Amino acid sequence: MKYQLNDNLKCLIAQSLREQEDSYTIQQLFDQFPTKTELLSATEQQLVTIKGIGAGKARQITAMLKLATVLAAPTHNPTAIRNPQDVFDLLSSEYKHATKENFICLFLNTKNRLIFKEVVSIGNLNSAIVHPREVFQAAIKRCSASLICAHNHPSGDPEPSFEDVKMTKRLVDAGKIIGIEVLDHVIIGDHQFYSLKEHGHI
Repeated sequence: MKYQLNDNLKCLIAQSLREQEDSYTIQQLFDQFPTKTELLSATEQQLVTIKGIGAGKARQITAMLKLATVLAAPTHNPTAIRNPQDVFDLLSSEYKHATKENFICLFLNTKNRLIFKEVVSIGNLNSAIVHPREVFQAAIKRCSASLICAHNHPSGDPEPSFEDVKMTKRLVDAGKIIGIEVLDHVIIGDHQFYSLKEHGHI
């Protein structure tokens, strides 16, 4: 049994072509391409054989169908961040050999899946100054439920400095006020990492 195209798609095509849904052109289009597969694979050459569809409308239809195919395609399953190792695996290849400190935020949804990765600040050889305002402005923009901070140590040693711990506590406190939890702060070294959460700083 053929899969009949639904009324919503017929309505969309009719509106795009500025035709009535029960017009001769629309009826002929759906009679000639009665299934979803047939319609999506229709060529401009096939479409122009239908009375009322010229080259311009044929191009319009094929473009619209290509867009519908793209929009209907399954989206890539976002990366789930379950632990500090996931953070390290995600970022280490890009930042472990960087010559400057990069302060990165991973913005997460309610299921701890990655919404967006953003470099909030780039510092010098041994520091990346970041203000809570910059972090949470970006988090709110991305509609984040929570976030994980990370930065690299060009020295290769991921042991946190006093400033790293102090900054993390400021971010955690700010997150509590705003309502966006800071889950962890992971420092990326050469082939190793340091989780401030695992070491009791959060």
